[in-house]
Amino acid sequence: MELFVHGFPSDVAALRFEWAWQHPNSSRCLLAPPIRRPREQPISFALRLLPRLLLAPPWSRLPLRIRWLRPPRPTLELAPPPHMVEEEGAGLPRLKRKKGRSQEVVEENWGCGLCGEAQATPLLRCPRPLCKMAAHPSCLARLFLAPEPLQLLPVGGACPRCHTHLLWGDLIRRCRGEEEPEEEWVEPDDVIIPSSAPT
Repeated sequence: MELFVHGFPSDVAALRFEWAWQHPNSSRCLLAPPIRRPREQPISFALRLLPRLLLAPPWSRLPLRIRWLRPPRPTLELAPPPHMVEEEGAGLPRLKRKKGRSQEVVEENWGCGLCGEAQATPLLRCPRPLCKMAAHPSCLARLFLAPEPLQLLPVGGACPRCHTHLLWGDLIRRCRGEEEPEEEWVEPDDVIIPSSAPT
């Protein structure tokens, strides 16, 4: 095993990615999949194919993470999208939910910082301690997608209050109450591993 790709919104999304990775010529996600070179090892081909898949819709906008298992990690032919995190380590972090997670109803004095309404919707909050920005996911998504009106899912954008660049996936994870402890690791459930068997 060389790496995991994780952070998919569902098991189905992870399975679709895995299928496209294992069957690049049959997948409709890659318009021009690379051709396997003569005598190229399957793992080398899979690593050459990986960034092309990560740059292709629908995965190019997801907040995915690539965890390399063994240093030194190989250099990819193309760089993955800049919002995707590359990590090193021997497993996946166990996501823990904070107690009293964000199912909190909007407090009386706290409404959306963008529309001003106090709906019973969990708010996305800026992670900076001094910034008090809170907004409905739909309001903040509209703001982040203003420069890209044809997209449905934002990658990130500037906090409307402190102007810090925020990644959409990190905001959603925080809102859901998920945090990654530094030392606790588990074997992954939705693991994508390139096959080392010849095709």
